[in-house]
Amino acid sequence: MKKELGYIGLGKMGKNMVFRLLTNNWKIVAYDTDEGSVKEVETQGAIGASGIKELVSKLSAPRTVWLMVPHKIVGEVVNELVPLLAKGDLIIDGGNSPYQESIKRSKELAKQGIEFLDIGVSGGPQGALDGACMMAGGKKELYDRLEAAGFFADTCVPKGFGYMGGAGAGHFVKMVHNGIEYGMMQSIAEGFDLMRHTKEFGNDFSLDLEKITEVYSHGSVITSSLVSWMHNGYKKYGKDLNEISGRASHLGEGKWTLEAGKRENISMPAIQTALGVREASQKNPSYQGKVVSTLRGEFGQHIVKRGDDEPEVL
Repeated sequence: MKKELGYIGLGKMGKNMVFRLLTNNWKIVAYDTDEGSVKEVETQGAIGASGIKELVSKLSAPRTVWLMVPHKIVGEVVNELVPLLAKGDLIIDGGNSPYQESIKRSKELAKQGIEFLDIGVSGGPQGALDGACMMAGGKKELYDRLEAAGFFADTCVPKGFGYMGGAGAGHFVKMVHNGIEYGMMQSIAEGFDLMRHTKEFGNDFSLDLEKITEVYSHGSVITSSLVSWMHNGYKKYGKDLNEISGRASHLGEGKWTLEAGKRENISMPAIQTALGVREASQKNPSYQGKVVSTLRGEFGQHIVKRGDDEPEVL
């Protein structure tokens, strides 16, 4: 496989991943409905395309096209893309598609001679630029082909990638990763909510939450990227997070994980509670919602609702 890739979707993660590929001497033909994003990657050496048809025409066979678009429009993009491709071309879905859809999509594309890989990507926009973590599903020989071309070495942190199994496995493992993330974020929110209220319990420790996240981030059992991101959040917004809404959003991956657990009769109380807190926060904003929203804004650059809507503590 040559170091050439068609890239559809230049959002927060897609654009940064293209920048990283370009610095590692990949030929990238890029398209997004946002012309400004296309022009931005062109300034760094990408070949811009005004549409999917033009993108395909600028790739040499056999073609590899990476999709980094919201899961709700993956089918639409694939339907436009397939008639333009030839047998042996490869489509890679790098977004957060439901794994059942990826299994089905792989089978449908195989009937037309089009190859398919589902690759879950973790690390957020900064990880896409500095080195991501990737989980691949599909035919092992396709994964091996990408690895031999240096794709994973050029896009991921060392040892931060792997082959998970057949079609759908990459998106399944990434889905579970995101479900676990829900539980971890919720436990951080609960702990810091408790520490913020020490005065009300008769213990005026005058705790510095920013300092605590810094200490937690160096050698503690709970040292993690999430705690470090919370440290950044407290530096920006202060311990009361007054600029952040207590209404915490979600994109669905936690719910998908719970649905998979239900199908397999696996109990998931931590993830269930985490999702429930986010849903309840839409009507009853809380400090825990503020913490979760802050984390989402820091690691994923998700749009964070602004405004201090947490009820005053009496």
